[in-house]
Amino acid sequence: MRILFVAALHHPEVLQAAIAATPPGQKPPLFPTSAAQHFWEKALNKRGHVVDVFYRNLPAWGGELKSQRYTNRWTPARIATALSYRIPPEFNPDYRLRNQHLIEKARAFRPDWLWMTGDNTVITASTLAQIKAETGCKIIYATGTSPIVFSRPIERKAARLYDLVLVNDYYHGIQWLEMGSRRMDCMPIVACDPAFHHPYTLTDEQRKAFTCDIAFVGTLIPDNLYGQRIQALEALRDFNLGVWSVHDVPASLRPFARGGALGEDMLEVLSAAKMTVNTHGDFMRYGGNMRLFEAAAVGVFQIADHLPGVHQWFTEGETIVTYKDIDDLRRKVRYYLDHDTEREAIAQRARDHVYAHHTYDQRVERLEELVDAK
Repeated sequence: MRILFVAALHHPEVLQAAIAATPPGQKPPLFPTSAAQHFWEKALNKRGHVVDVFYRNLPAWGGELKSQRYTNRWTPARIATALSYRIPPEFNPDYRLRNQHLIEKARAFRPDWLWMTGDNTVITASTLAQIKAETGCKIIYATGTSPIVFSRPIERKAARLYDLVLVNDYYHGIQWLEMGSRRMDCMPIVACDPAFHHPYTLTDEQRKAFTCDIAFVGTLIPDNLYGQRIQALEALRDFNLGVWSVHDVPASLRPFARGGALGEDMLEVLSAAKMTVNTHGDFMRYGGNMRLFEAAAVGVFQIADHLPGVHQWFTEGETIVTYKDIDDLRRKVRYYLDHDTEREAIAQRARDHVYAHHTYDQRVERLEELVDAK
């Protein structure tokens, strides 16, 4: 298959570092190593598929793209972004040119599948329809978030053009079907790559910086999307807690903040902890975020919220532990911190489990089955 990703480039400095580190004669990566698409790219290439990318958030007339740090505060940049969303993309000259560039890219690449990643604010339904008509391709829409909470009119207008929607959370897939998408599958779209997601050997300096009983790495703002996650971590403030986020951290958790962690840094943080708490965002009621599989692959004990998907992909007490409320969370955190042998055995079984059942290679095999089924 020829697959053209249409994605936003986040953390461009990570991608530039990865490109600079690429040995001579090897193809440089298309995505930062902190992005799930990077591991999809690797797995697709391994299976002989041809992959390219169009970065929809690159300004059409050039200019430097920088990583965004999200905050609850109203900043000039945040205000400008909010105002830009009120302008229909068809009337934004920069967006119109980006759409034209995508059409030209698709004409040259001739994809079998156009892979749209979620949170699209740029590419219009008319552009997608034109590409389908000219190239005969089909469209995959892959997303980890709820269309009820996050989608904008530009995405909802295109929903009937999506031949296959891939989701982490099963309930999100149902919502896309209700908006007119033809098929959906809850794979989920995230997994692990054993060559990258594994326990890391740390230096003395790293252990000093990262060691804690409970580590959390992820997003905590805005609170209306991550309120349950914030509440869970606030309930653990009397434990040895460490919090890492590339974005702002609520005031209640700032005393535990230790900076940002992406890619290998995130895996090193988890490698230094006794356990990690993985509370899904408020918009995920089925489950299936990236950390669910990544933390298991690192070999750190994971306690997650009690959701259907978590229990579909993992076994309670064997490969994961879940909690139903704050009192249950505190009780189980205390118990497993006091029982090293049980905690470490669950963590090892979880690592074996995701290596056997939840790798990106296996996700690609599932994708091929879905494509063949049509």
